[in-house]
Amino acid sequence: MKESKNVASIGSMGEFGLINHLTKNFKHVNKSTLTAVGDDAAVIECGADCMLVTTDLLVEGVHFDLMYTPLRHLGYKSVVVNLSDIYAMNGKPEQITVSIAISAKITLTALDELYAGIKAACERYGVDLIGGDTTTSITGMTISVTALGRVKRDEICYRSGAKINHLVCVTGNLGAAYLGLQLLEREKELYLKDPNTQPEISGYPYCIERILKPENTPAILQLLRENNILPSAMMDVSDGLSSDILHICSQSGVSCKIFEDKIPIHPETRLLAEEFHLDPSIAALNGGEDYELLFTADPVHYEKLSAIEGIHVIGYITDTANQPVLVARNGVEVALKAQGWNHFNK
Repeated sequence: MKESKNVASIGSMGEFGLINHLTKNFKHVNKSTLTAVGDDAAVIECGADCMLVTTDLLVEGVHFDLMYTPLRHLGYKSVVVNLSDIYAMNGKPEQITVSIAISAKITLTALDELYAGIKAACERYGVDLIGGDTTTSITGMTISVTALGRVKRDEICYRSGAKINHLVCVTGNLGAAYLGLQLLEREKELYLKDPNTQPEISGYPYCIERILKPENTPAILQLLRENNILPSAMMDVSDGLSSDILHICSQSGVSCKIFEDKIPIHPETRLLAEEFHLDPSIAALNGGEDYELLFTADPVHYEKLSAIEGIHVIGYITDTANQPVLVARNGVEVALKAQGWNHFNK
């Protein structure tokens, strides 16, 4: 009984609550550690610039399903989701390490496919594979990638810098990865019931690609630099727009107002949402795994931001006297709640 209560307690904490609980008693002992736990990446003093370090786990059965995930795509994605954290700090990724735990079912040919995907991502984003580790597993495959990057000290973007009246912006579009996952899961269930069934996924290539082979958007950061726009706060959208904007608000000591009709949603996402009888805004707000950039910026840059293709202004920051709200298409304001991905809720 005591064990089950502990499990329930962890589930109620959520990922960030658990991290805070586990690390609250750790103190920095090195002056070079500028920022540790609590942002997309750790910040370490490194000469004129700062080094960024981040790490992520991908666990079979939790983050991916080998029944419908090509190993080459999995290798590619394992790199991209880590580089996303470096970009979210306004940095440039430079190196990665890759560690894997594999079960007996994984062949050498399969590993070659996995690392072909890792190599493709490294080449696309200009990063070097510099090390890692391998071991066996009795429960399935686990991939751990650590990414290292570099950023000028005065250009670091934390989650904690959002200010009242600053614009809330997001890159690309949201919700496609979640709908792609729902489609793959549906076809998997149909196949398990009848192995003669052929999957019906050809009509939604964009949504499928978004979940199996996501991309980062470093070009957007370059455009911001060219326009002399430094985001006041930034993070990547990995757990869902609602959860991630509330992380920014919490760490910045502010609140926000988001407009539903401003949230960018791809036409294919809308079509697939209709097939699932789901409001596409729900997928965009709560789905996660989009790996777009969510940031705030001074309103003096509104015209410039609006002119940059791929950036969407979706709301603004308010003070804590106001509750975080979503303004629905009909103008009704509803409380914005963190209903995105929670690693410890089943």
